[in-house]
Order: sequence, then C-alpha cells, then structure tokens
Amino acid sequence: MEASITLSMDDRPGADELLAFYERHGHPNRPTREQVSRMIGSSHCFATARRDGVLIGFARGVTDGLLGRLAECKLDPAYQGPAAITRKDARIEHDAGGVAARMARGVIEALRNYGVQRIEAVAYGTEVDFCEELGFRKMSGVVALGLSFGDGGRESAAMLAAATS
Repeated sequence: MEASITLSMDDRPGADELLAFYERHGHPNRPTREQVSRMIGSSHCFATARRDGVLIGFARGVTDGLLGRLAECKLDPAYQGPAAITRKDARIEHDAGGVAARMARGVIEALRNYGVQRIEAVAYGTEVDFCEELGFRKMSGVVALGLSFGDGGRESAAMLAAATS
C-alpha cells in the first residue's frame, strides 16, 4: 500500500532539503545554502507536501504587511498527473491530485489572515492556468520585470551604474 501524502503549514523545510529539491528538479537558479537559509527565514509562511517523509512539494508566501506574494509553489512532476508535459523546475502544470492547490490555498489563507490587502504571483507559461484556478487574475497594464544577479551582481551592478550616471 502506498503511503499517503502529508500536507502541513507547520513544517518549514531545512536549507539542505530545499537545495536537494531544487537540484532534483533542475531549478534554474543555483542558490547557496546561506541564501536558501535566508529565504526560509524571510518567508512569512510555508506549506509542505511529503510522502514517506520526503519533500515532494512546497509553497511559500512573503509579505511586507500590506502586499503578499505567493513566492513559490512547486510539486514534483511525478505527483502532478499526465498533463505535466515539460516537467521543468517542478512548476505546476497539472495538479491532478490537488496537492499543489491545497498548499497554495494554505499560503493564501495565511497571508489573508495576516491582513494583506492583495496577493500577487508571477506565473511561468504553464502555471497561469493553475494560478487562475486559485482566483488570481491578470493585472491590467502590469508587466513582470526582473533584475538578475546570478553572476554575483557584476553585470547588473554595471548596468545600474551606467543607468544612473
């Protein structure tokens, strides 16, 4: 008999566990243990999904007290269902068992109970439908922008310096 999946809002994973999860699923960022530890400590809430004690998914929320963000919602593609095609980065493509939705709703509820006025999410391609099923809507006139410091900040710092001189 297969072990059931255990969901929790009281189970923050450790840095090594998250690093292993990211590695297993080809996460495009390569954070250090220190960065992941800071990320965990700075997150307002976590939801985890485990099978036989092994982390198979998580969602986390961050907030400044006014705005909240569903920062991540990841689920091992083996637990997503047959429509998980790209299986990239543990992004949610098909939540057949509802595991990812339950984790995300737990984070949304925790942020709502904290008193945030709005919760935002950034969705990559296949995640848009998932986020819309949770109630998120595309924001008119908003374009997501990013500034990457994956090179240790050298290239971006040079661009910022050039832009401000």
